[in-house]
Amino acid sequence: MWLPVIGLLIGVVLGLSIEFRVPEEYSSYLSIAVLAALDTIFGGLRAHLDNHFDIKVFMSGFFFNTLLAAGLAFLGVYMGIDLYLAAIFAFGVRLFNNIAIIRRILIGRWFGDKEEKPLP
Repeated sequence: MWLPVIGLLIGVVLGLSIEFRVPEEYSSYLSIAVLAALDTIFGGLRAHLDNHFDIKVFMSGFFFNTLLAAGLAFLGVYMGIDLYLAAIFAFGVRLFNNIAIIRRILIGRWFGDKEEKPLP
């Protein structure tokens, strides 16, 4: 449980202390990749809270979603279409859905709701 927190803290400290700029032409790719990665991380957290977590599914989803999102952004730039907006919308909806479900699970655990309520 503490290993991800330590990794996050190290990443934040390194990110704040190292001067690193992403070239403007790659910013859409990076933003999509980060959004896809966040979607996978929150999906993994949700699966963990539901006791359905599988590391193989998580790792394959993490890399596949990130590469797929960056590939869509690249294809969109190549075709002259803003395809990355579709990926932003899809991953954004999934991200907020996962966060809402995680919030409901945690509230149910904190306040000791005895009956299981169906998740949307």
